[in-house]
Amino acid sequence: MAYYSIFPEKDATIYSHPNRTGLNTGRDEILELLEEKDSGKEIYYPSRFLIKFKNTEIKDIIENKLNGNDFNTHLEVFSAEHKSLHANHIVQVYAVSQSWDEGTGRFHNNPTSSNGVTWDMRTDTGSSARSIWATSSFATNSTGSCCDFMPISGGGTWWTGTNFVAETSFSNADNLDLDVNVTDLVKFFSASYYQGATYPTGIENEGFIIKKPIATECDGSASFGELQYYSVDTHTIYPPKLTFKWDDSSYSIGSGTVLSSSLFLALNNNQDIFQRKSKQRFRLTTRKRFPDRTFVTSSNYLDTQYLPTTSYYSLRDATTEEIIIPFDTSYTKLSADGEGMYFDLWMEGLQPERYYKLQFRVDSNEGINIYDEDYYFKVVR
Repeated sequence: MAYYSIFPEKDATIYSHPNRTGLNTGRDEILELLEEKDSGKEIYYPSRFLIKFKNTEIKDIIENKLNGNDFNTHLEVFSAEHKSLHANHIVQVYAVSQSWDEGTGRFHNNPTSSNGVTWDMRTDTGSSARSIWATSSFATNSTGSCCDFMPISGGGTWWTGTNFVAETSFSNADNLDLDVNVTDLVKFFSASYYQGATYPTGIENEGFIIKKPIATECDGSASFGELQYYSVDTHTIYPPKLTFKWDDSSYSIGSGTVLSSSLFLALNNNQDIFQRKSKQRFRLTTRKRFPDRTFVTSSNYLDTQYLPTTSYYSLRDATTEEIIIPFDTSYTKLSADGEGMYFDLWMEGLQPERYYKLQFRVDSNEGINIYDEDYYFKVVR
């Protein structure tokens, strides 16, 4: 499978507002980027949020699934309800440089819960000896930042350098889901992928911090609106995910016939139900929908027939029609061997207990053709 997603082990929003610097939101269903007004002053205080994915899962993909292929990695965070948005937005992602605890708090808890990460604190030891975010004397090649008007320092720490920030910009008329290329950050989690001397042993994976640029956060005089996203604790199908993409295709057809129009596609080995801890190879039978009339002594169907190299698969959620894996001309190409066309899917990269729908696309001189033959399957635990 050239797309493989993993889901967070923890996430939380941290708030710089004077009333919320000690607020833990580790169990909230929503992550927020907002500027919240102080009721007594004309000052707007920003929030940030943190997300961490298990290092064991990241290492497993890099070491056991990529087979040495280069890859791209995208952090995807899905929109919930946005409010009073400014026309344009910039969102930055950094690699966190200190450890932190998720906690069990919620935004509306009364009294406020502070047993995990907050604006000023990063861990919860179960005693009074909680650890604060560094606000000075940062580790080499790391930093943190606060605005002058903020009542308490903190807000996280992160690694610095050209390759240590990933950024996306969008307008309020765009798709407001976050889809940020964090390939460089993830590669730093594995020293074998870094070819420089500044970080010779890589960095510890402490997750990502998502925030607005300092210029926006420290404006303080206005709100850019509320950007809200689903957290790992959402009761929807939209938790954040870290998606790895790579080209695993191989195309070798020998003397087979390549078809490009009036096609019939059949999925040979769809078992309908697959265990999550499995890798499945799907095979396609390809033939002309209306074969040419010829006089031969053997069946036309004995000749192995193929789709062109510009053929792709896609995966949708069968219930919501949400695109899980798009037609990606770089990373979802169909493969071919002596038996015909095929592609591989790692079921562990999909959410279990859901039905999925496969679709196919063929690009040729006649244009782009989409084939939807209602091929469904379910992933179970």
